[in-house]
Amino acid sequence: MTVNLLWNVRKLLLAIAICAPLMVHAQPTPAGDSAKGASTGKRDLPLIPTRSARFTATQVTWMSLDVSPDGLSIVFDMLGDLYTLPIAGGSATRLTNGTAFDTQPRYSPDGKRIVFVSDRSGGDNVWLTTIDGRDTTQVTKGNDALILSPEWTPDGKYIVASRSGGPLGGAAKLWMWHTDGGSGIQLIREPATIKTLGAAFSADGKQIWYAARTGDWQYNALLPQYQLNVYDRETGERRVVSARYGSAFRPALSPDGKFLVYGTRQDTETGLRIRDFQSGDERWLAYPVQRDDQ
Repeated sequence: MTVNLLWNVRKLLLAIAICAPLMVHAQPTPAGDSAKGASTGKRDLPLIPTRSARFTATQVTWMSLDVSPDGLSIVFDMLGDLYTLPIAGGSATRLTNGTAFDTQPRYSPDGKRIVFVSDRSGGDNVWLTTIDGRDTTQVTKGNDALILSPEWTPDGKYIVASRSGGPLGGAAKLWMWHTDGGSGIQLIREPATIKTLGAAFSADGKQIWYAARTGDWQYNALLPQYQLNVYDRETGERRVVSARYGSAFRPALSPDGKFLVYGTRQDTETGLRIRDFQSGDERWLAYPVQRDDQ
């Protein structure tokens, strides 16, 4: 197994399982302070905090995280703020703060910037920040939709994320925006009921892997819910590439293009499967891990 694959494996293991012990020291934020580095210079949300909380955390559950391209650090979200942490462990450094809810961070391919979702404009949008948090810019506009699982294209010029049709959710579709902004383009339109989440790019950038299901989340759902799909950026065609009863979701591909890791459910537990593209063989990489959110 290559080092590059191990980086992707760490992403999935840490994203689904409980994080190894780390130290996070949250500091109170003065009333009205905006998130660090916000380019507008205005208060991030029309809410003025009247109280603050101080705490120390050694574990985080159900966080979103990413591993830096050099494999030396991770970025993760906790309670609406972003933090960085050496991958070997130690004390976390807070990257964003304030009343905004910042989540789902991902490093850029060159490791110099981080994309994340934030409601600091009053609704969910895609934002970019430098790794020191000093230069933060808004990519998408409008406060009338939910945005999930942002990801960089391999060339670092575009962001692909899932955007719903309204603020209460719905059948989210894959959209793509240039990092400089703009209205973006919708990659998948039909069928209208399909929901697409968790974009991941092939090594050459020509394909987008993602999880898809019909309709939105529901109570007492029967399996399977999601299956892996592949979208061809050149032809616009998509195809289903999994058929697991326990569903298949959150794909991650190794940078060398040799392996795929994804989440699935077996019996009452969630685990990670690894697929060797050359041989076609699959096996359990980790089972069980922390439960999924199907």
